[in-house]
Amino acid sequence: MEYTKTHPNIPIIFEDNHILVINKPHNVLSQEDHTGDPDVLSLCKAYLKKKHNKTGTVYLGLVHRLDRPVGGLMLLAKTSKAASRLSQQIRDRLIQKTYWAVVWGNAPANGMLTHYLFKDRSRNIVTTVPADHKQGKQAVLSFAKLKEHKGQSLLSIHLQTGRPHQIRVQMAQEELPIWGDYKYGKDNKPDGRTMALRATELILEHPVTKEEHHFTLAPPDAEPWDKFDTSSLLNA
Repeated sequence: MEYTKTHPNIPIIFEDNHILVINKPHNVLSQEDHTGDPDVLSLCKAYLKKKHNKTGTVYLGLVHRLDRPVGGLMLLAKTSKAASRLSQQIRDRLIQKTYWAVVWGNAPANGMLTHYLFKDRSRNIVTTVPADHKQGKQAVLSFAKLKEHKGQSLLSIHLQTGRPHQIRVQMAQEELPIWGDYKYGKDNKPDGRTMALRATELILEHPVTKEEHHFTLAPPDAEPWDKFDTSSLLNA
């Protein structure tokens, strides 16, 4: 596998002249913010600049974002045309994204969740609010339970909407908080654990060739993922 050879080092899942698909490390920003910490967009731009020996500005479009604690498949566009077409696919809900999460509790076999969310930008906190809240935005997701183990459940989650912190807040609201989520979970004191939420599957139409691309990513061999035998699920 190829890597960006940056700090942190980012695994490259797929690359051609139009798109770049990476395995975003947990706890790395998707794009630059006020902290000045390393971010995916800047790191991947640096990788492309060095790879192609470019002296000027490198174009790279952020098609979608993952919360800082979330890892997994992330799609970037290497041209403005690709970015525009992929963004349209996002708006038309043609790009399929699947997340896996380990949650506390014995989740039902499947479910559809609808909440209204409000983001307090000053505190970077998202809360559920009544449907008639003026600033509330509808959030919808569906999930299926893949495995369970000693009071924890492994879920496959599909988003129908893309709201900040959506999966984390909605699962916590249903008393199924994500393992290692210090902001919305049951354990609110950071202890070095990596939050068990990952983007594991991505299906899209290539913005130029129009071919379907299907990417999957196994969870790491680490706690709490190692409590669940996922080999049969990935090979299904």
